[in-house]
Amino acid sequence: MMLFCTQGVLNVCLSSLFRFIQEIEMNMGPGQAKQCQLRAFLTYYINDLFLNQVRTEINKEIESVSKAADPLKILASADTMKVLGVQRPLLQGGNSGGRSLHRERPLKGGQVLDSKRCSLGERSMGMGTAMGSLPPSSTVVVEKSIQDLMSLMQDLSAYSNQFLEMVCDKLKEYKEICNTAYRAVVQCEEKLTISASWSKDEDISRLLQSLPNWANMAQPRQTRQKREDEEDFTRAAFAKESEVLTGNLGDKLIPQNEILRDVSDLKALANLHESMEWLAGRLKTFFTNLPHTSSASPCSADSQAVGESERSREQILQTLSDLSRGFQDIADRCLLVLHLEQGNYAIVANVESMDYDPLVVKLNKDISAVEEAMGAALQQHKFQYIFEGLGHLISCILINGAQYFKRISESGIKKMCRNIFVLQQNLTNITMSREADLDFARQYYEMLYNTADELLNLVVDQGVRYTELEYINALSLLHRSQTGVGDLSTQNVRLQRLKEIICEQAAIKQATKDKKITTV
Repeated sequence: MMLFCTQGVLNVCLSSLFRFIQEIEMNMGPGQAKQCQLRAFLTYYINDLFLNQVRTEINKEIESVSKAADPLKILASADTMKVLGVQRPLLQGGNSGGRSLHRERPLKGGQVLDSKRCSLGERSMGMGTAMGSLPPSSTVVVEKSIQDLMSLMQDLSAYSNQFLEMVCDKLKEYKEICNTAYRAVVQCEEKLTISASWSKDEDISRLLQSLPNWANMAQPRQTRQKREDEEDFTRAAFAKESEVLTGNLGDKLIPQNEILRDVSDLKALANLHESMEWLAGRLKTFFTNLPHTSSASPCSADSQAVGESERSREQILQTLSDLSRGFQDIADRCLLVLHLEQGNYAIVANVESMDYDPLVVKLNKDISAVEEAMGAALQQHKFQYIFEGLGHLISCILINGAQYFKRISESGIKKMCRNIFVLQQNLTNITMSREADLDFARQYYEMLYNTADELLNLVVDQGVRYTELEYINALSLLHRSQTGVGDLSTQNVRLQRLKEIICEQAAIKQATKDKKITTV
């Protein structure tokens, strides 16, 4: 026997049946019942059988997604990517399982076209291309099931609240699956990694999301409005971030098990981020078009029942809105963790060794590995975000590291300047910006070519460019490294003179500023 479509819950043409029933009832004589027997049977079928069948199929799909082993790291095959028409790797989640939940359209000759596959291909060429990379298959399965339920809601508007409740239940379960997958990556022995812990901290996450580099992700670089003080403004923002992160860490060392060293873990977070953001956007589109009132049930059209239905619908719509924000929150957390991890690499490399040659080699290797993985998994503006501010943080770490050197020679200074240049070149190739903060670090070490007394004259001639503590560290390092710097008393006099120069320079700067204000 030739089938025009495979057996399935959604292939029952209920909307057509209801139109047929309406035609029958319109042609019924005045002496006949107001409702035909077919309507009564169909109402019974929907309430007692059909809705339960839909729930069962949905549960099968969620179960298949939840049973996938290591769902964030299983990539789709090259053949699958070719069929979908995408250039970036996709995660291969669990099998959809619920085959009969999806509508199928008949083709000529009795062939069957699976509309799930068709619509997925359409999205990969449309929405998916715009997003840069498509979400994991599990996310696509969930999104397609939501689409099917929304279609059912339109066909059977009297039962819209029941279908919306199913949508809520499905999304709640899937959100928990995604949270579990996220924790599996960022949690070790019941403890979150340091980056995940910071991203969960409301104060730190609020600060990071208030900085211009986070806001800039919403628009391409070429369309952003230029500020006159763009460089100073951005540098001040990066300085604030570096200060908070290093200050939050204090003198504590980051344990190795609190760093995501495995690049595949970072890639998994990137894929989860793209998926959650994509799903949140799709849900927002779905729910924006939902009517805020529901049709009365065919079995109860009294005012009390209608009022309860409307209150129930408002609660459901609020829950759906909260779930959409919840998926976006997961996406944001993933991106913040990826951003913070790059800084943690620099911090850990610094405390592991004060021999900066292996430090730079290791740090460059880590940065390059992350660049390769993230370039394939994230959209370009997000890829740039996770590295933005890293140059400033590395600069702070390198300058702060001067206090830990026992001594430094001219060859050691040359080596430091070369290492800084190598880091700067690598980061510049990634972020496509100058990374001027590393110039700042290189110039700090170039100061050490001077004698202790020449350093004091340099501060007078050039003005104050570093903090008082950074100048004191530099002068103290020169005292430890050079001969003929005098006894301890002479060194203390020189340190005191340095502090006086800094105060004098600050007074001159303030007086100049006041004069400009008075002139204006």
